[in-house]
Amino acid sequence: MVGAGYFAQFHRNAWTRITGVELVAICDRDPAKSPDYPDATAMLAAEALDILDIAGPPPMHAATIRAALPHKPRAIICQKPFCQSLEEAEAVTAQAEAADVPLIIHENFRFQPWFRTMKTALDSGRIGRPLNLTFRLRTGDGQGPDAYLARQPYFQTMPRLLIHETGVHYIDTFRYLLGHPDGVYADLRRLNPAIRGEDAGHLILDYDTGARAVFDGNRLLDFDTDDTRRTFGDAFLEGSAGTLTLTGNGTVSLRAHGSRESEVLLPTQDWPDFAGDCVHALQSHVVTAVTEGDPFENAARDYLTVMRLSDLAYAAHEARTRLPVHFA
Repeated sequence: MVGAGYFAQFHRNAWTRITGVELVAICDRDPAKSPDYPDATAMLAAEALDILDIAGPPPMHAATIRAALPHKPRAIICQKPFCQSLEEAEAVTAQAEAADVPLIIHENFRFQPWFRTMKTALDSGRIGRPLNLTFRLRTGDGQGPDAYLARQPYFQTMPRLLIHETGVHYIDTFRYLLGHPDGVYADLRRLNPAIRGEDAGHLILDYDTGARAVFDGNRLLDFDTDDTRRTFGDAFLEGSAGTLTLTGNGTVSLRAHGSRESEVLLPTQDWPDFAGDCVHALQSHVVTAVTEGDPFENAARDYLTVMRLSDLAYAAHEARTRLPVHFA
C-alpha cells in the first residue's frame, strides 16, 4: 500500500480479511503513521509485489504509477480522484497499457451491495424497462465553519467538490446500472461559505432509451438513518414493471407496478466496514481477476470516461444547458 491516511484504513482492513492475500508493506511520508517505508521508490525496490494499492491523494498518483511500471506488478489499484487532471490520467493510463500492467481505479461505490442487488434485479427483468433512476445524497456533514475538518479537511479548499469528489461515484454507478449516457445537464451551487467548491446541486444524465438518471446532492442536509455514511442517501430505480428502493439502513426492496406490497431483496445487515464493505468487495474482485484471469471492472481506460462526464457536468453547469456526450 502507498499512503496511510484517513481512507487508507479501510484499504488496510480489507486486505487483512481477503483469503490468500498478504499485506507485506505500507509506505507513507509521515513517520507517525508507522509505515514500513518512507516512500514508494524504496518499497518497490525492496519488495516483490503482486498488487500495488495506491491509497494516497491525487498529487502522488502519476509519479507512483510510473515508478511501479518497471517492476511489473500484476495489477495496480489507484484511488480516486484519479491523478490531478484528465490529461495526466490519460498519460499514465497509456503508459500502463504500454507496459502491459493492469491499472484499476478504486471506485468502490458500484461495489456497494445495494447497487449490486439492484443490478441483478434490473438484468433479470424484474422492473421491466428502466425509466428513472434517482439518488438523493444527504451526507449532513457540510454545515458551518468546521465542515469536513475532523475527517477530510481538504474538502474545504477543493475548487470542485460535489461532483469531482462525491458525485463522480454516482456517475460511475449510473453507468454501471444504466449504461453510457447521451447527454448531461447540471445545476450546481455553493451553500456553505466556509468552503471553496460547490456542495449542492442536481446532475441529470439522459439516455436515448428515454431513461433518466438524477443525482440530487446536498452535503448540508441529512436523511432518516442512524448512519449517514452507510448509504449516503436513498435511491429509486423505477421501471415499467416495478420500482427498486434503497433506504438508509441498506435495505433494497422491490414493489411491482400496481402493487402496494414490497419484496425485500437485500435485508438490513451489520456490514463489517465502510459503506456495505464495498472496499473489501472491490479489492476481492481485483484479487479474483488477478488470480483467475477474469476481466477487471473500473479499468483506468474505462474510468477516463467517468472523468470526462464529470468535466462535462461542470461545462453544462457553466453553459446552463444540456450538453451532448460525444465520447464512449
